[in-house]
Amino acid sequence: MEDLVIGARPNPSFWAQQRILLTGHTGFKGAWLSLWLEKMGAAVTGLSLAPDTQPNLYSLLAPYANLNSIIGDIRNQDIVNYAVAAAAPTVAIHMAAQPLVRRSYREPVETFETNVLGTVNVLNALRMVAPDLKAILVITTDKVYLNLEDGRAFVESDRLGGHDPYSASKAAAEIALTSWAHSYFRPKGIAIASARAGNVIGGGDWSEDRLIPDIWRAAKIGKPVSLRYPQATRPWQHVLDPLNGYLVFVERLAAAATLETCALNFGPDPGDEVTVSTLADIFSRAIGLSEGWVPAEGRFEPEMRLLGLDAGNARKILNWRPQLSSKRAVEWTAAWYKSFDAGSDVRKLTLEQIWDFVAGNDVGVPAIQQPRAAGEP
Repeated sequence: MEDLVIGARPNPSFWAQQRILLTGHTGFKGAWLSLWLEKMGAAVTGLSLAPDTQPNLYSLLAPYANLNSIIGDIRNQDIVNYAVAAAAPTVAIHMAAQPLVRRSYREPVETFETNVLGTVNVLNALRMVAPDLKAILVITTDKVYLNLEDGRAFVESDRLGGHDPYSASKAAAEIALTSWAHSYFRPKGIAIASARAGNVIGGGDWSEDRLIPDIWRAAKIGKPVSLRYPQATRPWQHVLDPLNGYLVFVERLAAAATLETCALNFGPDPGDEVTVSTLADIFSRAIGLSEGWVPAEGRFEPEMRLLGLDAGNARKILNWRPQLSSKRAVEWTAAWYKSFDAGSDVRKLTLEQIWDFVAGNDVGVPAIQQPRAAGEP
């Protein structure tokens, strides 16, 4: 069993004092973050569309304590204004997005409207109606960089770009963020930055065109999943690793509005990026499949073959680093899905993985067999 490497952790006493606007709270990452914030005592106002999959993690984790959930579209400025006024936030974390590359090819206008105009709507509402605001974190993606596939991991100063509509829309959102930062927030002493992470895995993701959910669905019908680009390399991470980074980043922003960065990468350790096929093999074995994938037939929308992030600045500035290797991230994810399939209580299961992560414990399969510390659920 691998040793877990412990870096910075969020401070519950900080979060217990915060009023938080969290967009995208009904999504996969948003549901994990909502539960974590709840357990640290934060008051959260969530703004998001209703969950669009069945099952979905957000509903399985309900009911939430101290969460005011507003179902609405960030493309609607009136709804965004209402949510910001209701939250009266001291901290804003903007995660709502159209996050799927293949959907962006089918729906390019909607993707740009959500990812660019939606972000502008959120930032505009915050500048107008949030007098106690201390920090804003906008979550973008590892795909904001102009990818020439030269094999080098991206650093934050690299040129932004995007060949597909999703990537381009997120790069455009970064440009909008920089404009609002210089024009409105920094003159008022409000810290604002972006966090760039990608290819997040973990229990409770049932989105379309994502590797882990696709394998899980294929296993249900007894067939191997079809992979479009099995040799593509991605910076895979367990969902708790970037979420941990986001929380620590917000704390630092709130403490120092003049922090000398406007963006940070959150990615795996150098050399821990693996191919799509390797990840599929590890996950398939972990859930007991003898054959996990086959090459897909036909022609598909182009995707980048190589993608890596250099998270050295997050290590240096925040003392953050990924706790789980790609292999352990897959195994934690498989533990979650196997426990879910066995009928485990999803809220208890998810909380236990959060506690194990925070405590620096490793977990086996299933995760729910780990003993709890005194006072933990």
